[in-house]
Amino acid sequence: MGGLIRMQTRVLVAYATRYGSTQEIAEVIVATLRESGLEVDIEPAKEVKALEGYTAVVLGAPIYMLRWHKEAKSFLSRYREALMKRPVAVFALGPFYDEEEEWKEVRAQLDKELEKFPWLTPVAIEIFGGKYDEEKLRFPDNILVRLPGSPLHNMPAIDIRDWDAIRDWASKLVAQFQPALAH
Repeated sequence: MGGLIRMQTRVLVAYATRYGSTQEIAEVIVATLRESGLEVDIEPAKEVKALEGYTAVVLGAPIYMLRWHKEAKSFLSRYREALMKRPVAVFALGPFYDEEEEWKEVRAQLDKELEKFPWLTPVAIEIFGGKYDEEKLRFPDNILVRLPGSPLHNMPAIDIRDWDAIRDWASKLVAQFQPALAH
């Protein structure tokens, strides 16, 4: 059989989550990329076995207690060689309040975490608002938030995830993952 072999753009969306909020965002990113015609798989970062066959990767995880989720950092370390050969987009969940200082603090923390991977040059980095619900917390978080002095002590449930901004960011990734579509 002759002819041109066209490489299908196949994206992996890998995520780390503590209470499911990051997974919900990852699912919206997947749906948006699929609507644009890309082939997309979604998997928890810790369960990814290989990156062969993927032409691009999206990695998302929360900033929690001023640290990026350890499974995201482990994923970057484990797949360093493969990630250096593919476009990678990174997102993090962070602020619970829509206040400029909190957004800056979370972005600075993510930048600090990404500095530990100087070989990584993401095509896109984004921070999305987070979700907090004390009722869903498990040990030891449910104990820590009850301590006087905890910044989350007596905090009401909150969700500042901006679904339109998430879909918009994901749709912009299409051109970065499949440059032929940009023309």
